Amino acid sequence: MCNAQIDVAQLFSRPGSININILLAIFLIGGPVLTLLLLWVVYNSPWRTLQGKPIPQPVPFSHEHHVAGLGIDCRYCHTSVETSSFAGIPPVHTCMSCHSQVWRNATVLAPVRESYISGIPLHWTRVTDLPQFVFFNHSAHVNHGVGCSTCHGRIDRMQMTSKAVYMQMRWCTNCHGDPARFLRPPDQVMNMAWIPPPNQHAAGQKLIGDYHIDTTHLMDCVTCHR
Repeated sequence: MCNAQIDVAQLFSRPGSININILLAIFLIGGPVLTLLLLWVVYNSPWRTLQGKPIPQPVPFSHEHHVAGLGIDCRYCHTSVETSSFAGIPPVHTCMSCHSQVWRNATVLAPVRESYISGIPLHWTRVTDLPQFVFFNHSAHVNHGVGCSTCHGRIDRMQMTSKAVYMQMRWCTNCHGDPARFLRPPDQVMNMAWIPPPNQHAAGQKLIGDYHIDTTHLMDCVTCHR
């Protein structure tokens, strides 16, 4: 009778076999770790953040055509980017300043003409939209050497606008912790093709002084969370 009783632990501890305790440890520890890793990957993936994915709009506006092709300055449409926290979305009369003469009867621009006639604004979908608990001021960045393409990417190459970067807190603090790596001269802020020079950090340190940037409070919580 005693011979018929088999110790399960002994059964899985025979030479050449894997100890059941090791299997249990792998399952109990590895399972949750893999689950958390999978959740982290999904949370930061374009599937959730929509990074790099074109956002549907009422009119398929091409920045590539208008910026790179026609050479239109960012400030022609985003008029308040240098004076306000909000860059500004162009009203339809800005569009019609050109399209009353060019592509006047294009079907794709029908919503623009209808909005202009009716006075009902087009409802554009924001591509980069920060949470309400984050304070961001466009003018503070643009007027202190932070270029458009630093945050929005090569917008001049986008046929349909998409989010270039997912602005997590660590992405913002990466710049706030050492802004010299990203600052540009004033005449290069709107230059989408700007490339940092080999001596960027030294040049950036000088620009910090030229722009009168107080770096002592850039990492304070209240700087972005007010």
